[in-house]
Amino acid sequence: MTQSIGPFVERFEPPITAEAPVSDLLSGLTVAVKDNFDIEGTVTGGGNPEWAEDQAPAASNAAAVQTLLDNGAALAGKVHMDELAYSLMGMNARFGTPENPAAPSRVPGGSSSGSASAVASGLADIGLGSDTGGSVRLPASFCGLFGWRPTHGLVPSDGLLPLAESYDVPGFLTRDLETLETLGEIFAGEQEVDADVRLVYPTDVWRLCEDEAAAVLKAALPRGDRNDSALLAGGDLKALLPVFRTHQGYEIWQHFGAWIEKREPDFGPGIRERFAMAAKITSEEFEEARAKREAFRAHLARVLQPGTIMVYPTSPGPAPLLTAGNDIVETFRNRALAMLAIAGHGGLPQLSIPIAASQGSPLGLSLVAAPGSDLLLIETAKRFI
Repeated sequence: MTQSIGPFVERFEPPITAEAPVSDLLSGLTVAVKDNFDIEGTVTGGGNPEWAEDQAPAASNAAAVQTLLDNGAALAGKVHMDELAYSLMGMNARFGTPENPAAPSRVPGGSSSGSASAVASGLADIGLGSDTGGSVRLPASFCGLFGWRPTHGLVPSDGLLPLAESYDVPGFLTRDLETLETLGEIFAGEQEVDADVRLVYPTDVWRLCEDEAAAVLKAALPRGDRNDSALLAGGDLKALLPVFRTHQGYEIWQHFGAWIEKREPDFGPGIRERFAMAAKITSEEFEEARAKREAFRAHLARVLQPGTIMVYPTSPGPAPLLTAGNDIVETFRNRALAMLAIAGHGGLPQLSIPIAASQGSPLGLSLVAAPGSDLLLIETAKRFI
């Protein structure tokens, strides 16, 4: 099923507002909330009908939702997502595929598909999504939006349906940098911004990008001195992908495994196979992956000194066509995950900014830095737009 649908699972008429907001920083702005965040009185469906049937309405708002309300935002509604957030393309076989307003013949990206679709179409000003393996960053790139994956743990995840908790973060999508700056002030206002910025363009990450897309992005870069060096000198970034899949998959099965075995949900293609893979991961395999992840995190800590920002493509290329075959989509997904797993493994903040297009479809450029550098990324983005 690849039909396009509206982004909303449930639209609030009128939008939900706080009775007594503590600030008006987001006054006049609306938020589309991914359906894995709790909203008081509504069922958190997670993009899967069996899961939704088994849930009671939430007793309170998720922490991120409440913070947005407390700062004057209005909730426009809950929006579609990939099944239980275990995908990247935005194609939900159970409920359909939200439109990519920036490239209607292409996928919107996921799993925060509805959040991106609602913002890109102007139906909401802010998309609240979650990002485990790229679920905010990739839709941002595909739909021509700003996408912020915050430092892991910076934005409270209370009331967010977990996928893999050591990777999960709430994240945000906007059409403009000014709105993202305001969100940065709200959620990362205590961070200091380093005045001495060093931009690094890791050659091995750039090589994972399609040639045409890489050329277009490089042409859009601001002029000036660049530091071009490999992130893993003598190593292979693609080796990070099986580490991510094993570590993430083990965590996912710990959360959903018992429910899946009891409920036997009718997952769509791709989702079904991923959960089946996750079910087979042993504790020994997980421990091996965890050790490799920790070694990579230590390497990132050495590379990302204060003020250092890595600059590289968010995605291997433009969004795949809705009509693309499964082999094409899976190949693209694997390349994307190899790039996106860098920030996920390290708990790093990443900001995708829309600066170019290829084949009539947006392309995002990413800024990545050490944990706690979220405001630095937002400030540095002004150099590129």
